[in-house]
Amino acid sequence: MKKIAIFPGSFDPFTRGHHDIVMRSLKLFDEVVIGIGYNSTKKNRYFDIDLMVSKIEEVYVNTPEVKVVVYNELTSTLAKKIGAKFLVRGLRNTTDFEYENTISQMNRYLNEELETVFLITSPEFAAISSTVIREVHRYGGNVTDYLPYAL
Repeated sequence: MKKIAIFPGSFDPFTRGHHDIVMRSLKLFDEVVIGIGYNSTKKNRYFDIDLMVSKIEEVYVNTPEVKVVVYNELTSTLAKKIGAKFLVRGLRNTTDFEYENTISQMNRYLNEELETVFLITSPEFAAISSTVIREVHRYGGNVTDYLPYAL
């Protein structure tokens, strides 16, 4: 049976840190689905979702084991629909762990077959966050080194 994992997030934008998690996940899973979700707590995206989909697909054009989907439902529901038994999440620090642990517990409650796998962020990407990238970009700063694609 194929081991399918979802890497969910708003990916606004998708960073080199996210890319690192995807590539490392491919060593564990047969397929990684990057799920770009609509987050109800984040009302407005900075980067258009269609732009992000095309940029992420561009990064993985030669990696058929990576797929990109946009979804507007619970991640646990999406997992059932696509046959994913695993969620992948990257952890930069203890704050990330506290937040992700709570979500992991709820996902497990909603879908008992869903296992969350935490990958510790590679040190060179630990300081990267989509929030910081958005702010730097918003005020004209260069974010090229932090993205796996050109804007």
